[in-house]
Amino acid sequence: MSNRNGIALKELVEHMHLQIAYESKDYEQVRLTVNHLSRPGLQLVGYMEHFEPLRMQVMGNAEVSYLTGLAREQRLACYDRIFAYKFPALLVARGLPIDEECLQMAEKHDVTVLSSQEPTGVVINGVVDYLQVALAPSITRHGVLMEVYGEGLLLIGESGIGKSEAAVELLKRGHRLIADDAVDIRKVSENSLVGTAPELIRNYVELRGIGIINVAKLFGMGAVRAENSIDLVVNIVPWNTQEVYDRVGLEEQHMEILGVNVPMNTIPITPGRNLAVILEVAAMNNRQRKMGYNPALEFTQQIDRHFEQTVGKK
Repeated sequence: MSNRNGIALKELVEHMHLQIAYESKDYEQVRLTVNHLSRPGLQLVGYMEHFEPLRMQVMGNAEVSYLTGLAREQRLACYDRIFAYKFPALLVARGLPIDEECLQMAEKHDVTVLSSQEPTGVVINGVVDYLQVALAPSITRHGVLMEVYGEGLLLIGESGIGKSEAAVELLKRGHRLIADDAVDIRKVSENSLVGTAPELIRNYVELRGIGIINVAKLFGMGAVRAENSIDLVVNIVPWNTQEVYDRVGLEEQHMEILGVNVPMNTIPITPGRNLAVILEVAAMNNRQRKMGYNPALEFTQQIDRHFEQTVGKK
């Protein structure tokens, strides 16, 4: 499910510590819906084709220098032309002075004008990075997200299967919790997912028979993370003697989340299986596969060579 409503301009201003030179009357309601910015270069000279009014506009040294060299009436005409498109806001970088004509036209068309002390490239990168995360498609899934040996493991399975208990065992072994019970998942690029915990339940784990525990206070702040990539889905299921489970690992399983195919392991459990150790091995094995090493394939190739050599000797 995508973040179609965007984020409030006010949130961006507070996050980036931007200064407000002129605040529009609808400032509280203005929302950013695209994660791109524009620099109005050609637009200042009158070429308005392909102008993107949904994007916040940014001016740096080049734009301000050009406008400063114009006569007052020309500057008014330039600002009047671009502000008429009612884009979310104009951001002037480098702490450059904002001239009177800019503020006059901003007030006329009621468009917010912002200022930043940061260099143009730095402020653009900062805003784009923030918007990419804030506007990323997102979904909430039931499960537990742990960081194990640097790999993000999303544990899924029916309620009561033992996901939270496995998480606590992993915590005791030095790994870190991101979310228990509910995981907010964002698609931050075409093939990357990041998970975090809803604010209300962050750092908490529910253990049946004990209740709610605060992981950060019980295990220390080093036992929790605010967010982590999702590198592997582990589907924990009860052992079923009627099912045939992959014993070699040649069959690659995936789960599609927000259009991204995430590698998946299905792990059947019975009383006595050390799930935490299995999850650690799953994390290390997944890291090896990402680095190009597939032990299952190597093993089958070794078996094939053995049989070929054996047959050849007969």
